[in-house]
Amino acid sequence: MQYRTLGSTGVQVSSLCLGAMMFGPWGNPDHDDAIAIIRTALDAGVNIIDTADVYGNGESEVIVGKAIAHRRDEVVLATKVSSPMGPGPNERGASRRWIVRACEDSLRRLGTDHIDLYQVHRPDPATDLDETLGALSDLVRAGKIRYAGSSTFSPSAIVQAQWTAERRQRERFVCEQPPYSLLARGVETDVLPTCEAHRMGVLAWSPLAGGWLSGRWRRGAADLSSHRTRTMPFRTTLSHYDLDVPGNQAKLDAATELAAIADDAGLTLIQLALAFVTTHPAVTAAIIGPRTADHLHDQLSAADIVLEPAVLDRIDRVVAPGVDLNPDDTGYGAAVLADPKRRRRAVSW
Repeated sequence: MQYRTLGSTGVQVSSLCLGAMMFGPWGNPDHDDAIAIIRTALDAGVNIIDTADVYGNGESEVIVGKAIAHRRDEVVLATKVSSPMGPGPNERGASRRWIVRACEDSLRRLGTDHIDLYQVHRPDPATDLDETLGALSDLVRAGKIRYAGSSTFSPSAIVQAQWTAERRQRERFVCEQPPYSLLARGVETDVLPTCEAHRMGVLAWSPLAGGWLSGRWRRGAADLSSHRTRTMPFRTTLSHYDLDVPGNQAKLDAATELAAIADDAGLTLIQLALAFVTTHPAVTAAIIGPRTADHLHDQLSAADIVLEPAVLDRIDRVVAPGVDLNPDDTGYGAAVLADPKRRRRAVSW
């Protein structure tokens, strides 16, 4: 297992980060099995685990807490805040009121007295960044969290957060979580260079493109369904998987060609996909999200793979650098455009 420095923090983390979204009702509901998977990952050298309060409405955090109970000091523990955790209008977002309460809830579920990396899951347009960074700074001073980070922020939002922290003397975001894969390379244009410029770590989510790069999604395959499309219908609302969407047809063609490149290189498509993400100099770690022990084994096998320049050149010819084959996979872009009120001037009659 390779280890890399998380931004400018000095903290060493494994190049594969164990994502815990699939532990609990969204994926593997068997707590004992999920705990065994987490501990196998730790035994293999993975030392960073990423979860979120919203995963399984807190159940993922409970599972992670059980798994690391006697190994807490080995783990760089990351979780996230801002997604809805209840029906109330103040049970979500990035206000001081919610962040402080949500942090206490996560600490209780995780069974720990501190969180190493506490990340704002998505930007909250209703809350001033200074309000958010002020609350996170107070949590750092209180010893409840060690560092703060962001997830799926646009390049301009990343810069705004850095400037706000500097001007207001707040704790800054030390890490960003963008979507990045062979099929979604848009962050190469601006997000990743921006993170490099501000010495931020990068934990890349969905390096297997939500299952598109698992090896199952290719032309002629008998079954083009996935566990996520069956159990997580909200993941389909932005047309990530609808084959009637032109961008997804392009993804299917690309996945088929990339599988051939992997075969020629003596790799599985999973190995090619994960090694590609960790090859980018801005990326600290790729977040893997196994649901089963077999999934974990397949993904851990990519930990020490280095891709030859000729292989990377072939990949560039299939999916050009900086291109998202389906614009919905951008993450932050789709969210900004989804609400008509954010792109239309109000008209009074």
